[in-house]
Amino acid sequence: MSKSKESSKLYELRELKEKATLGGGEKRIEEQHKKGKLTARERLEVLLDRNSFEEIDALVEHRSYDFGLEKQKYPGDGVVTGTGTIDGRLVFVFSQDFTVFGGSLSEAHAEKICKIMDMAMKVGAPLIGLNDSGGARIQEGVVSLGGYADIFLRNTLASGVIPQISAVMGPCAGGAVYSPAITDFTFMVKNTSYMFVTGPNVVKTVTHEDVSFEDLGGAITHATKSGVAHFACENEVDCLQSIRKLFGFLPPNNLDDPPTRESKDRPGRVEERLNSIVPDNPSKPYDIKEVIRLVVDDGDFFEVHELFAQNIVVGFARLDGTSVGIIANQPAVLAGVLDIDSSTKGARFVRFCDAFNIPLVVFEDVPGFLPGTDQEWRGIIKHGAKLLYAFCEATVPKITVITRKAYGGAYDVMNSKHIRGDFNFAWPTAEIAVMGPKGAVEIIFKKEIEKAPDKAKALEEMVENYRTKFANPYIAAGRGYIDDIIEPAETRSRLIRALSILGNKVDINPKKKHGNIPL
Repeated sequence: MSKSKESSKLYELRELKEKATLGGGEKRIEEQHKKGKLTARERLEVLLDRNSFEEIDALVEHRSYDFGLEKQKYPGDGVVTGTGTIDGRLVFVFSQDFTVFGGSLSEAHAEKICKIMDMAMKVGAPLIGLNDSGGARIQEGVVSLGGYADIFLRNTLASGVIPQISAVMGPCAGGAVYSPAITDFTFMVKNTSYMFVTGPNVVKTVTHEDVSFEDLGGAITHATKSGVAHFACENEVDCLQSIRKLFGFLPPNNLDDPPTRESKDRPGRVEERLNSIVPDNPSKPYDIKEVIRLVVDDGDFFEVHELFAQNIVVGFARLDGTSVGIIANQPAVLAGVLDIDSSTKGARFVRFCDAFNIPLVVFEDVPGFLPGTDQEWRGIIKHGAKLLYAFCEATVPKITVITRKAYGGAYDVMNSKHIRGDFNFAWPTAEIAVMGPKGAVEIIFKKEIEKAPDKAKALEEMVENYRTKFANPYIAAGRGYIDDIIEPAETRSRLIRALSILGNKVDINPKKKHGNIPL
């Protein structure tokens, strides 16, 4: 090949690649920036380690000739795909480009996403999808719909095999919403991203409701009301940096252990503040997040689903450098009671941790399940059973610390010894009983209280007697249901030692295709 011919070929290649990097062109990039949004490639620069991105299929174009599409071709066809690293660890990524056909999904666009999903499964590396799309490319009809289904199938097959993280960074409507919904964690950006099955116009036509895009499917709506979004971020940079932080707690796949980091926080650190954190008055709340931060490495707790079902707290932390999943009742919200939303939230988190070999640490202070017709009619029995099922099924190391209340069926559900809890500890402030002292006394001594000259005084005395005799951890410890009653200040060191003991734990479930969780 002559030098001039060689340089001509190189020029052609470079020109094509330069065209691919511009997406829909400078004008549309400016429009994206005016909306406060980054481009598909800019997002990857923030998400991935510097200069680590290796692009795949940069020159792919759509193959449609209807509606004049053959005259509108852009290399990459509206999605940037490839690999990169986060803190030096491999990850597969796709980033939809709204500047090309509004990021709409075509046959070729879907094939690009499916290709990297297949590669991620073969390699055993996590997948991160940055969604910013107007939905299926209408001009391609059923072919684009088929592309969505191809992606959904791969999301499902990858579930529990590799971690899948979705960021919704613009519109995500119709069928497009189901891919993020199947993945493990969904991030949204306040004021610039939204998700819904049907938009405000269709809602108004069908139900006559007037609702804005933000109220119907914005980040705050999904982070607080529906629970669809695990994180509602202030802006796109915050979103991408949060994904990087989450990534640091996760293993690459279901066969590997979660990453460990060297910790400068002493394993034997004693935290005297924990000895007085539980109020003397059993009706008085306290913040369980403070307990968590005092126990984990460097007080660093990465909360998941922070704005949804706040009566239960879930998230990731480290104990002596080991990644752990935390599940805790929150007595500062609804007294830490379990209801439909908190049960579902907790169950999904437990199952994720179990799928990816992340040990579970439970802080328990639960007065029971939320009573009332609303909860019963909406299926609290079925939804509460999800959390029970998740803990029963989990085979990772499971440790429980009862800080105060452990009443009724909720005691059983919150990783009790009876459902294969490995280490079950209690603080001296723990109250383990069928129900609270007052309720129990009103049932057991109903006739005696009615006959008493001073009913209030009689009730008070009986409640105190019941609390002394039953509302404590010693009966459970005597039965072996509690492995040890520990000083709160020593909680960190006891948890770390327990995790070390359980390092080679093997627990096996019966052979089956899969269980039938009460969905």
